[in-house]
Amino acid sequence: MNLSQNVHDAFRQQFHATPALLVRAPGRVNLIGEHTDYNEGFVLPMAIDRATWIALRPRADGRVVLHSLEHNEQVQFDLTALTKHHRHWGEYPKGVAWALQQAGHRLRGWEGVAACDVPMGAGLSSSASFELAVARAFAAVSSLPWDPPAMAKLAQRAENQWVGVNCGIMDQMISAAGRADHALLIDCRSLATRPVPLPAGTVVVVLDTMTRRGLVESAYNERRAQCEDAAREFGVKFLRDVTVAQLTPTTNQRARHVVTENDRTLRAAETRDPVAFGQLMNASHDSLRDDFEVTNHELNVMVDCARRLPGCYGARMTGAGFGGCAVALVAAKQAAAFADAIAQDYETATGRKPQIYVCRAANGAEVVTE
Repeated sequence: MNLSQNVHDAFRQQFHATPALLVRAPGRVNLIGEHTDYNEGFVLPMAIDRATWIALRPRADGRVVLHSLEHNEQVQFDLTALTKHHRHWGEYPKGVAWALQQAGHRLRGWEGVAACDVPMGAGLSSSASFELAVARAFAAVSSLPWDPPAMAKLAQRAENQWVGVNCGIMDQMISAAGRADHALLIDCRSLATRPVPLPAGTVVVVLDTMTRRGLVESAYNERRAQCEDAAREFGVKFLRDVTVAQLTPTTNQRARHVVTENDRTLRAAETRDPVAFGQLMNASHDSLRDDFEVTNHELNVMVDCARRLPGCYGARMTGAGFGGCAVALVAAKQAAAFADAIAQDYETATGRKPQIYVCRAANGAEVVTE
């Protein structure tokens, strides 16, 4: 599916003109570093070659008109009179506009058509992809400087305070600042980033279990509270400041996961050996399953199936857990055979037909044509 051509053609049909700009912002998959972000720790995500695309042109009247191909629906709003509505996709562009204006940016209106091939609800950050594409559109038409960390923080503010979803910074950061052929080590305290090349001869395969997280907000909030309690027991504000050497056999299991996960993430960022990287991914999943208890049956089956197949160096759940996707590091030459085999093995084991995506690491939000 060529989304860039789709939004270009749909724009011409919708607005009877050629778009002046085309922007894109990617979804992401987190390779390692799970439930560490809100503990001010480290994460190692990569932007993927699935994205939100927007074809657009500026307007002179301070209004935004955006048509979504997924929803087959159009939203319109005035930049001088933003009002909230309950849980509608149109709140994302409004929220981004609100956050940008709250930060003192003068915005120009625009009209456009959006399309996205990041699977929704799979834990691949379709919402962050949408937010950063909208931010990139506003920056382009309003002549704003593109500062990826600053724009990521504003997109996060839009999701937290306007949309009302309590997310960390990782999703927006990787969508804003991703680099082709690299993962990105993100320090969730300082927002410092470092590109990390993937092990040579490997690809990343996203394994969608086709189970969705459902109502897990209470479990997520419980984990956060448990981490805060554990940090207080260590006499620190965040578990990021606890070292592996401080762990004991009686350490709280939630804390044990976060502390060891930060260590695994930093070690993964330093290795170029696919075997070593895969072993760290395996250990991450086992810790998420046993110590943090955020996997589900299908995620565990998917990971077990992946680990048994030729060419797989390692596999783990990715995202918040309780459903969604796993991720595997696979030898590039065996990726096609791996994708076919795991789809069959998982369906045989669970009765569910998965979605398998062999992914390339992509750039962050960018203007594609002008």
